[in-house]
Amino acid sequence: MKFLNFLKEKAPVGTKEFPPEVRRVVEELKKVKDPETELNIVEEGLVYGVTVEGKKAMVWLLLVKSTPSCHFCQALAMNVQKRIVRDIINVLKESGFGIVQVYNEMGLLLEEWREKNEESATF
Repeated sequence: MKFLNFLKEKAPVGTKEFPPEVRRVVEELKKVKDPETELNIVEEGLVYGVTVEGKKAMVWLLLVKSTPSCHFCQALAMNVQKRIVRDIINVLKESGFGIVQVYNEMGLLLEEWREKNEESATF
């Protein structure tokens, strides 16, 4: 029945069209799980964009607040966001990146990590 088509399993998110360095980052990001759902952030649709420049990886996340009027829910959402950002930095740091920047969907820098021997920030 057509009205039940939404129950069909979705096709896996493809990374064939990405350059190899971006594909590598996307595969690493699949190791990061949303602590609420236990789904990886790529398949959950939280990764909005990825850019790689040498040893620098930039990740954009789509983080939507579901209940803006609930202060308790906002606090939970902030803790979940912090954990996801921390896990992204750890996964990419372990895979050899010297600079990791995580942005929200509006382009605001949420967190940045740099190896001590990498260039200092120029903002």
